[in-house]
Amino acid sequence: MTDTALLVIDVQESFPNRPYWTLNGVPAYLEKQQALIDGCAARGIPVVQIFHVEAEGDFSHASGFVKTLSGISITPDVTIEKIVHSAMNGTSLPQWLTQRGIRRLIVSGIRTEQCCETTTRHASDSGYAVDYITEATLTFPMTHAGSGVTYSADEIKVRTELVLADRFARILTVDQVLATLPAPNAASQALKARAA
Repeated sequence: MTDTALLVIDVQESFPNRPYWTLNGVPAYLEKQQALIDGCAARGIPVVQIFHVEAEGDFSHASGFVKTLSGISITPDVTIEKIVHSAMNGTSLPQWLTQRGIRRLIVSGIRTEQCCETTTRHASDSGYAVDYITEATLTFPMTHAGSGVTYSADEIKVRTELVLADRFARILTVDQVLATLPAPNAASQALKARAA
């Protein structure tokens, strides 16, 4: 039994329908996100898929976009919906984690500085150890309302790492976090080989 779970936050079709969506960085993100999902699943780490849901618009059930982002394959152990930025706030996630003895979270998903960062801070303040996998997060350029300066996705990622590191989370790569986990399950590897 493991005390670790992977959170895959808001990796949903809602985002390509938003005006700020850009393909810049998406292929690299998809590759890292999939490697993290597959690596955790192979090691018996529970995978939690989280969707953001709103009453109207691209994040509503009526839109048809509250589903896994194209390019990602995932078979979650549990799916949780949230209506605010933190997946820990007002959802069944804390109870699900407590029932399974989970004390360490691996955070990934969309957006880097928004729902991923907010969930990380909330989880850390709730007593969880958190590993934040920046390369398995995705975000988009943003323009500062006061100065008019536009910050790139990479600049936003650097800022998120700066404010989270050693206060709310360890910042790790996919390879680094997988190296901290048990070796892949032999049975799981055999099933994967048969499916290939």
